[in-house]
Amino acid sequence: MRFPARAGALSALVLIALSGCSTPWGCTDTTAERGEAGVRVGVEDASGRPLGVTAEVVDWRLEPHPQVPEEGDQVHFRFRFDGADEGSGPAVDACAVDGERVALGCRTVRSAEAFGPDGAHTGDDWLAVEHPERVAGVLLIPNDQSYGRRTCEQDVKDGGGPHPPEPAGVGDRL
Repeated sequence: MRFPARAGALSALVLIALSGCSTPWGCTDTTAERGEAGVRVGVEDASGRPLGVTAEVVDWRLEPHPQVPEEGDQVHFRFRFDGADEGSGPAVDACAVDGERVALGCRTVRSAEAFGPDGAHTGDDWLAVEHPERVAGVLLIPNDQSYGRRTCEQDVKDGGGPHPPEPAGVGDRL
């Protein structure tokens, strides 16, 4: 008579495990390491695999933003995505850096914002920095920031998996 009780208990444990309920030890988060920043980068997913998309800073200059000229010079830059799908696709961080490659200001730019005539996937954006005179260039970080899946802490049942690195910020060396 001991075997049927064990079989019933084992069946109940298997049912709980298969349902996905209360298995916090099964949820794992991994965060990708930040890729090497550059003027032209191959975009990578959160696992470090190439997406077949290239992002590039086409040019940049310091000038007042037309909507807030009283704030002085900001970094106006143009960027291009090659190989991205129309209307959706990856996003990368763009950072104005000084001569030591220290970030002075960053923002995420999306391939969906890059459009132009004859299929040219170009766009432009602005970076406000505290000391525009220190800007030596604009770099892109290759990690795709377009999809931020939920963490185990946020959702133990459906969270977890690979995540992009934290976005770059002021003071980060790229």
